[in-house]
Amino acid sequence: MGDLIDLTARRRERAGRTGGRRRSRTPAAVPRRATFWFDLSCPFTYLAAERVERHFPGIAWRPVDADALFAGSAWREPAALRVAAETRAALLRMPLVWPDPLGGDPRPAMRAAALAAERGSGAAFVIAASRLAYCGGFDLADPEVLAEAAAASGLALDACLEAARDVGRDGPMQTDGYRLLASGATALPAVQIGTRLFCGEERIAEAAAACAGFAPVAG
Repeated sequence: MGDLIDLTARRRERAGRTGGRRRSRTPAAVPRRATFWFDLSCPFTYLAAERVERHFPGIAWRPVDADALFAGSAWREPAALRVAAETRAALLRMPLVWPDPLGGDPRPAMRAAALAAERGSGAAFVIAASRLAYCGGFDLADPEVLAEAAAASGLALDACLEAARDVGRDGPMQTDGYRLLASGATALPAVQIGTRLFCGEERIAEAAAACAGFAPVAG
């Protein structure tokens, strides 16, 4: 298995290139009720995850069952999804390698992602896991691959693997999918700011702009 990029080292390297100076561009102010909804089986989560982490510090990362939103729709057709993802990856100049097998069971990784999010390391876990899947071509159902994602996010291995086997975590993700559908969700991933939904990876910049003028809410 290839080496996984160290997220902490990468941040230090970025700081070094700027001489330790703070960037002139500051991330958008994120309201307390801001959520990033994702499904690790979706390549657009991979294409969006690093920008979400960069532009929305403090946003809640929440896994959601895409099948609850899009079962039977063209969005879930592998051929159409593949063409759309490859087009966006080329536009964003991001590498894209398809996992083998494509369309494997995403549930173990999603359950582990839910635990990581509960413990405040959702961003690191999702970025690591999606890189493994869509840069390395690895199967996220493989416990060894999950172990690498857990290590990258500081999640204890035993806890990660236990969560991956916990089928009780599937219900809440499915329920959230139905709720998003009822709220008007049309694509994943999605950024939710209060009651506003920005659906699709291509709307990350629009969501960031909206956040800039959005005051935090109580609760």
